[in-house]
Amino acid sequence: MAATNFRDYYALLGVNKNANADDIKKAYRRLARKYHPDLNPGDKTAEAKFKEITEANEVLSDVDKRSQYDRFGQYWKQSEQPTNNTRSTNNTSPRNYPTGGTNEVDFGQYNNFDDFVNELLGRFNNPNPAGAKTTGTKATGSNGSGDGFNANANTNSPNNLGGDREATIGLSLTEAFKGVQKSFNLGTETIKVRIPGGAKAGSRIRVRGKGNANTYTKQRGDLYLTVELQAHPFFRLDGEQLICEVPVTPDEAVLGAQIEIPTPDGMVTVNVPAGVRSGQSLRLRGKGWANPRGERGDQLAKIIIATPKSVSPTERELYEKIRANRTFNPRNHFDRVIL
Repeated sequence: MAATNFRDYYALLGVNKNANADDIKKAYRRLARKYHPDLNPGDKTAEAKFKEITEANEVLSDVDKRSQYDRFGQYWKQSEQPTNNTRSTNNTSPRNYPTGGTNEVDFGQYNNFDDFVNELLGRFNNPNPAGAKTTGTKATGSNGSGDGFNANANTNSPNNLGGDREATIGLSLTEAFKGVQKSFNLGTETIKVRIPGGAKAGSRIRVRGKGNANTYTKQRGDLYLTVELQAHPFFRLDGEQLICEVPVTPDEAVLGAQIEIPTPDGMVTVNVPAGVRSGQSLRLRGKGWANPRGERGDQLAKIIIATPKSVSPTERELYEKIRANRTFNPRNHFDRVIL
């Protein structure tokens, strides 16, 4: 086997031989995100590079394998555990590197270095090596009241290299505002996750050590939950501001009024100014969503002038009197409109 087939695992990851485990892990994740096939569809060069750095990480992240690699280089595996594909020989030719015993590897049976390394790592016995795509799983759970939900766990995301897992969790606006504890059934275990108050759509909650186990290092990654908010019949969230629509009657809009409006803290009394326009918003300071510092945003109450579909005879008579004596014409500028 030609010496040019040998790969320097340290050089592949861009670290020196004194790099610690964290340095190796960081280097691998950085390069894996760059060359991951999902991020480089159809790029054979990136795919080959991804395989190389994965190979390097598999060896250097394992203490025993790294020790043998540092000592024996490309023949590190044979120094510790001869395989069935060995033969007894006294030949000390450079093609058959001596392993310190009577068993030496017959490298003539390998087409290239990839075949040799693949056999060493036992990939032919592993249907899902690191970097391979797997099907998504379901993580199910409930809150303490027994209300169920489903969270789709995505193990194919570029962000779940090294065993990390992505999932979505649906929350009602009430749960997101107040915070809630959810129980997740991950198949082999049930975990409880506390969602802090103030979560918003797109918020990510990290649960350490609850991701998938890495095929080679056996270390578990993290579980990342992305919040999805369910629609509320009255409120909607925009940043830290709560938006709601408040209907008022024509007389309230003309004359002004005191009305009660729902807020997350209960009903509050609000002054509607005389002459308010439909679509105008009233600001309720400090009644909105909480930011990460615990500070509350504002609630905006959008005024909608609601007209009745039917009126009593008395109301009709009064409306007709208003029409007959009205001095305000909201369309008096129409004669100046041109195109």
